[in-house]
Amino acid sequence: MSVKIRLMRIGKRHDPKYRIIVIDERKKRNSHYIEQIGFYDPMKDPAELTFDKEKLAEWTKKGAQMSEGLRKLI
Repeated sequence: MSVKIRLMRIGKRHDPKYRIIVIDERKKRNSHYIEQIGFYDPMKDPAELTFDKEKLAEWTKKGAQMSEGLRKLI
C-alpha cells in the first residue's frame, strides 16, 4: 500500500479550509483517511498552517510521499 500526505478540502463555498491527512493514494481526496496530522486555513491573514512535525517525519520515514501542493506550503 502506497501512502500519500495531502490536503483534504473542508469548509463552505468561498471559505475553504484544509486538513493535512495521510491517505492511501488510490482513494479519492475526501474519502476515509488513515490519520490527520495538521490543518491549513488560507483565508486568514496571514494564512494559518499548523501540523505535527513529529508525525510528518514519522510518516515520511515510513515511505509516505507528500503531494506537490503540500510540499509548496511546507
